[in-house]
Amino acid sequence: MTAAPGAAPLDDLLARLFLLHKKDIELTLGRMERLLAALGSPEKRLPPIVHVAGTNGKGSTIAFLRAILEAAGKRVHVYTSPHLVRFHERIRLGAKGGGRLVDDETLYAALKTCEEVNDGQPITFFEFTTAAAFSIFAQAPADYLLLEVGLGGRGDATNVVERPAACVIASISIDHPEFLGATVEKIAWEKAGILKRGTPAAIAAQTERALGVLLREAARVGAPALVAERDFSARLECGRLLYEDAGGLLDLPPPRLPGRHQVDNAATAIAAARLVEPHIPARAIERGLLEVEWPARLQNVLKGRVAELAPKGAEIWVDGGHNEDGGRVLAEAMADFGERAERPLILICGTLTTKDTVGFLRAFKGLAQEVIAVPLRADQYGKPAAEVAGAAREAGIEAASAGGVEDALRYLRAREWRVPPRILICGSLYLAGETLALNGTPPR
Repeated sequence: MTAAPGAAPLDDLLARLFLLHKKDIELTLGRMERLLAALGSPEKRLPPIVHVAGTNGKGSTIAFLRAILEAAGKRVHVYTSPHLVRFHERIRLGAKGGGRLVDDETLYAALKTCEEVNDGQPITFFEFTTAAAFSIFAQAPADYLLLEVGLGGRGDATNVVERPAACVIASISIDHPEFLGATVEKIAWEKAGILKRGTPAAIAAQTERALGVLLREAARVGAPALVAERDFSARLECGRLLYEDAGGLLDLPPPRLPGRHQVDNAATAIAAARLVEPHIPARAIERGLLEVEWPARLQNVLKGRVAELAPKGAEIWVDGGHNEDGGRVLAEAMADFGERAERPLILICGTLTTKDTVGFLRAFKGLAQEVIAVPLRADQYGKPAAEVAGAAREAGIEAASAGGVEDALRYLRAREWRVPPRILICGSLYLAGETLALNGTPPR
């Protein structure tokens, strides 16, 4: 094994891999198939796979599913993207009692091997690192691999897997139209590309247009589908989560992750867990709902540098939501919080140039007092703060600009507050990552 002499060579290697192909994203499988074949086809030596696609809720659904399966004593590998603070977050290796993020040495060795085998041929960063992840997972025993699609589904690098144990399709809405199409139907068709003949699928609550496409594609390829609100459902009642499917009714604790949308994500995860483990104990599902962790999805920041910089007594939330549907569910959550304890709501927002910032912020009109727009320091495709502020005003919300999260928090701290504000840092997973790094609380 090639030893990693330290973090700097690993960082240098990751930076170099960004330059292998002129396009960041190109949805074809040929380059991926070539590299995997040269590596000895590690994708054919993976544990049983649960393949997860969708626009919003993929990561949360995977987090619930991992927690449930681990509570049942299973070893669970997890592959997700993007990362928030460190690349290692993308690759979690399963173990009894819970997994761990890949270590420097294992990651460096896999990436170096891939680099040598690829021999400078064009390949995207995501394809390359997915191949490296498959190599790592193939060498580590586990009961399951939870595999998140990077973008779309049909042409995504993860879609080289031939026979998953199950597929999951989370909520679908408009995002990445430049790659997936500008209609929900086109996007649903791309997501449905992960469905495989004979592989059961759990489909989350969808719009009628998206569901129609998914069901047609499932029927066409011969993938038996369990559909939310038809074959399984969940609702909050008297402080409990009531889940129901053909196996009966489960009376469960509410999900640890806040927000109404997490009820749907938890339900989809339970449905998926019962697809791959039909006799999973109810106590494992209960523990999973109570112990689940998923950073930057309505994460409450209670201590650390961010809390110190904020106005005294402020309530601080971090979320990576960045599209119109994500804005809607975040606004619903903030409205629910406001009903329980009224505070002025302030958004600190930064977005990518490719995102519909007006669409994301529109749901906060009449709810948020002000948007403090900030640039994304970690991504070259971030919108200038002035442009984000302009989008906020177009959405009907007062706006100001700041140089970053730290400056925005200082700006808010310098003001007089009769009631300490509720601060939502949102608009991009990149901004969420910057915030967690500033706070000194990177994901583990």
